[in-house]
Amino acid sequence: MNRFFKNSLTHHLSLRLEQLGTKFRNRPRRFAHWGGGDSEPESWRSMEGLVRCPANHVPLTPISFLERSAKVYRDATSVVHGDVKYTWSETHKRCRRVASALSRLGISRGDVVATLAPNVPAVYELHFAVPMAGAILCTLNTRHDPSMVAILLKHSRTKIVFVDCQLLEVARCAIDLIDKTETEPPTLVLISESDGSVPLHPSGICEYEGLVASGSGDFEVSRPHSEWDPISINYTSGTTSQPKGVVYSHRGAYLNSIATFLLHGMGSMPVYLWTVPMFHCNGWCLTWGVAAQGGTNVCLRKVSPKGIFDSIAMHNVTHMGGAPTVLNMIVNSAVDDRRPLPHKVEVMTGGSPPPPQILFKMEELGFSVSHLYGLTETYGPGTYCVWKPEWDSLPSDQRLNIKARQGVQHLGLEEVDVRDPVTVESVPSDGKSLGEIMFRGNTVMSGYYENQEATDKAFEGGWFHSGDLAVKHPDSYIEVKDRLKDVIISGGENISTVEVETVLYSHPAVLEAAVVARPDNHWGQTPCAFVKLKEGCNVDAQEIIGFCRDHLPHYMSPRTVVFDDLPRTSTGKIQKFILREKAKAMGSLS
Repeated sequence: MNRFFKNSLTHHLSLRLEQLGTKFRNRPRRFAHWGGGDSEPESWRSMEGLVRCPANHVPLTPISFLERSAKVYRDATSVVHGDVKYTWSETHKRCRRVASALSRLGISRGDVVATLAPNVPAVYELHFAVPMAGAILCTLNTRHDPSMVAILLKHSRTKIVFVDCQLLEVARCAIDLIDKTETEPPTLVLISESDGSVPLHPSGICEYEGLVASGSGDFEVSRPHSEWDPISINYTSGTTSQPKGVVYSHRGAYLNSIATFLLHGMGSMPVYLWTVPMFHCNGWCLTWGVAAQGGTNVCLRKVSPKGIFDSIAMHNVTHMGGAPTVLNMIVNSAVDDRRPLPHKVEVMTGGSPPPPQILFKMEELGFSVSHLYGLTETYGPGTYCVWKPEWDSLPSDQRLNIKARQGVQHLGLEEVDVRDPVTVESVPSDGKSLGEIMFRGNTVMSGYYENQEATDKAFEGGWFHSGDLAVKHPDSYIEVKDRLKDVIISGGENISTVEVETVLYSHPAVLEAAVVARPDNHWGQTPCAFVKLKEGCNVDAQEIIGFCRDHLPHYMSPRTVVFDDLPRTSTGKIQKFILREKAKAMGSLS
């Protein structure tokens, strides 16, 4: 960019910033007085000579991760995306500039700033820049349609939304929908693939690199007054039709970031490939966690097997993550898309129980897979299948079945248990008694934004209720069996859809599978399997049903098989509520 053009850009942005800043200063802030404050222990007050002061107490916040890495790893690569590459010193300065620009736009403590973008450097930077301005980040699912985007922007009272150039029309349609109501729509900032050479979009939209250029690198960071202050709102991923706004605190984000990079085995300066969407639980909190370790963030706009293998080879990737659907994509990729791994790549998988067959094939390709479990409400990862050396000598089928368990709580949580959903009493550790997975501890959400009723229900009995059914083994490792709402009750028998799906995945022709209940006038419900076959395979429903009956009790085997693509969220979860509606529309089989 030449000097004249850069000066012109700064001038245009300065005028725009002043106009927008005046507008925002007159708008209400919803999070300025967020409740829940610090809980102060009283016992220490009886001991003479003890004092709580700035020298020994600072609110925990992930902002400190970036500040430390800018010193310790200042010249190390922080972010890579195509030809774009930054060091930690540069990333820190860019984040301060964006925070400065947001402040000039009138954004301050308690305001909400949203993103609608894939895994690009701007979204990574906004994970620090927005809280550095004292605001709350709201990362939106890139697969939402304009109607849902409008609902979420309005519900969160977003003041500014950063939008990727490929999603501009979705955002503009959403803003048009908001504009038709009495709510003032948020200001749109475009994240361009260019180097910032376009100062303003023809319609007057600000451009991200322009904000970076206009901000001050010496901006005084607005740190949280309390570590309980909200840092982000994450809307549930859409496996149900009514997403809820899950609020994270600076404290919870700090602790879960540390717990996640520890369970992922990340030492100093890892190279992390972004296949987990940054909008999903803030990238399982690794948007902040990678910074804590001075790692390199390899951004991947679109997840594909070729992109994954090429990135691993090009950037010497050490760690990555993804839902089982990403693993399934890798193991069923074309041979031409694959490249030899430079070393064993550590992979964390979660989001739904991984079929043991996929874990086995991933290991054959040279990946080392670890299994975690959690929800949006637990900042992403909450439990981890901690591996024990004595399991290495077990037969492969036993070893993989153990690895598919959801395990035990990570270091950031106080306790995870399987309990009766009504009495909230712990179930026996026998590997058979079903109960609901419940959490309590410092990495459980603050609550659902503006939904007190849902918050109270989720925290009944002093535990967070996950809605997932599981058993607890004698070694205290938990194993998910199903979602409460997904269990099929047929002739009085409870059927775990996860167990049926595991058998379906073992069929050599099956690429993907999901099982839901189909209403039945005689049995009440019967299993209905939705199956996607591997390319070139051709089997009929009776063969699939017969295969299941050879490996399951007959009452658990599907009575209906539908061959179709499976609807998924962008985080890889199958949208079973859509499949349930399809099965319901079929009516009774009997």
